[in-house]
Amino acid sequence: MDLSIFVSAAINGLLIGGIYTLVASGLTLIYGVLHIINFAHGSMLMLAMFGVYYLLMKLGIDPYLSLLIMVPTMFVFGFGLYKLLIGKLAQGKDENILLITLGLSILIENLALMFFKGDTRTISVSYSDTMVEMGPTLVSLPKLISFAAAMALCAALGLFIQRTDIGKAIRAVAKERVGARLVGINVEQVFAISYGIGLATLGAAACLLMPIFYVSPTTGHVFVMVAFTVVVLGGMGSFLGAVVGGLIVGLTESFGGLFLGESLGQIGISLIFILILLFRPSGLFGAKR
Repeated sequence: MDLSIFVSAAINGLLIGGIYTLVASGLTLIYGVLHIINFAHGSMLMLAMFGVYYLLMKLGIDPYLSLLIMVPTMFVFGFGLYKLLIGKLAQGKDENILLITLGLSILIENLALMFFKGDTRTISVSYSDTMVEMGPTLVSLPKLISFAAAMALCAALGLFIQRTDIGKAIRAVAKERVGARLVGINVEQVFAISYGIGLATLGAAACLLMPIFYVSPTTGHVFVMVAFTVVVLGGMGSFLGAVVGGLIVGLTESFGGLFLGESLGQIGISLIFILILLFRPSGLFGAKR
């Protein structure tokens, strides 16, 4: 097999892995702070992708410019959802949040089927078919832009968590809830902010995905298993792990598609998920318990 094919597969794997990283970073943030898996993660991403689609179709707003709308919109949606519904119904019990997010996922998907039908939708922009030469291969410009933007946003999120007062409060609550309450941190407010940021990353991911992917009411299923695998691979609650895990999963999917065919490419992702659970349940960068 020609070397250029391997190089092309590696580059494409890294590019899609960058977006997986962004999707997984929101999931790992929510887990790190609330200590629960957000089962509605995939359906929320699908909802954001439909938002990007209609912003282009109805208002003519470019998907990348939609970042300025979708990120704050999804943050407000997530913040309000936690404050008005999840937090109130959970009654302080993590297991209740699991059931609530699972119920939300089912509700959102069925509402999407009712309003958007089961059709698959794609978008086309002026630069959709533009290619950029990278070594021996050509790379789609939208994929390159999406990868660069995803990495920049992940870096910005990491700096936000490390350097800002809100970020320090988030880290304090993630580390020790009781201690955070004792020093005057509003834990429930931090939960809502963290959930909002988690959904804001999905708003950003939706803007970066739409030029290179499709959306339908079941699109979330495609990404939710990948996101869980990335989080488990990197280590639950680890941002560095989400970045490394996303790139590894992207490469695995790309090379799996190269050797096994596109329809079987994701088998490698499932295999990685099983092997991690068997041999390193804490993940590459997760703390051992």
